[in-house]
Amino acid sequence: MSRGQIFLLIVLSALFGLGAVFFAKQWIDNQTQPTTEVEVVERFPVVVAAQEILPGTVIEEKHVTTRLLEKDWVDENQFSETELAIGRVASTTVFLNEILLEQRLSIPGEGATLAALIPEDKRAITIRVNDVIGVAGFLLPGNKVDVLNTVKYGKNSANTSTVLKEIKVLAVDQTARTNDNKPVIVRAVTLEVSPKDAEKLLTAKSKGDIQLALRNPHAIEQKVVRKYVPQPRVTVIRGTDTSSVRVRE
Repeated sequence: MSRGQIFLLIVLSALFGLGAVFFAKQWIDNQTQPTTEVEVVERFPVVVAAQEILPGTVIEEKHVTTRLLEKDWVDENQFSETELAIGRVASTTVFLNEILLEQRLSIPGEGATLAALIPEDKRAITIRVNDVIGVAGFLLPGNKVDVLNTVKYGKNSANTSTVLKEIKVLAVDQTARTNDNKPVIVRAVTLEVSPKDAEKLLTAKSKGDIQLALRNPHAIEQKVVRKYVPQPRVTVIRGTDTSSVRVRE
């Protein structure tokens, strides 16, 4: 083999070697997956309703569960453990998977279930009723009623007036909530009134008989606006003096 052939073989070997290195690098680059940065979202447990919770319900273990919530959505009014919510009373309806909030549950030690349902500016007052006053048993918690007062002045003389309008029924007997619409004869009805209305109700009860009138829940009370009409006046002229005199009918 001549010197020229040997030199040509060396050059070809070097070219093939470089080509192999080039194709090997291309293959390795194609096999390498690009790295992506994954954002780590911090989550905390919050207590949610495992079922619909009606107003006045004492929270039990079966009513609640926990879900993970992003840190930015967690605040101090939420519960992080179910034990913190158990034993409290729901003041409003809590729907399935809804987050339980501090302000929608009564704190332990507030007393009976009914007390947790009374707004801060209202009072609960109970009146004794019979099957007539109680609207023949069709009165249920959540209904709205008008309170009528009948005062007797003699055997053949009496007057009935509406003392209170659109008053909410909080409870009948000792039932503060019910899903049953069947009529039930009750002996007492608890009404939600303002402090002033409570005084009016007790005053009316001391004067005569109390009757409850059941209202349509969708009825809108029409407010009567009384327009002031001034009485007619005439001007009386006496010499140089003038005076205005009201005309009486």
